[in-house]
Amino acid sequence: MSDKGKPSFYKKVSKQFPEVFCAVEKLGTTLRTAGPLDEKTSHLIQLAAAAAGQSEGAVCSHTRRALQAGASPEEISHALLLLVSTIGFPQSMAAMSWSQKVLEKKSKTK
Repeated sequence: MSDKGKPSFYKKVSKQFPEVFCAVEKLGTTLRTAGPLDEKTSHLIQLAAAAAGQSEGAVCSHTRRALQAGASPEEISHALLLLVSTIGFPQSMAAMSWSQKVLEKKSKTK
């Protein structure tokens, strides 16, 4: 997997521990291809899980990955909005704000 678009901290640590990062990335790929869900849907599910866990880094990562897999900004925002009744309004809004930063950055680079 390319380092393009990955945060500098991720790149730094992955250079320190390349075997670990290779294994983690391979596991992610294996899990996404193990069943019938397409890559976009898989990343939207992982985005929702990241939001539920309140992991800003994972929300940003899966926002980027969902975009790369063909999700629209509207689909990403809707996936996070759907969480209001499950994880709560404040948590959903926090995740949406983290995701929005990625979406805004992406729209500026086009």
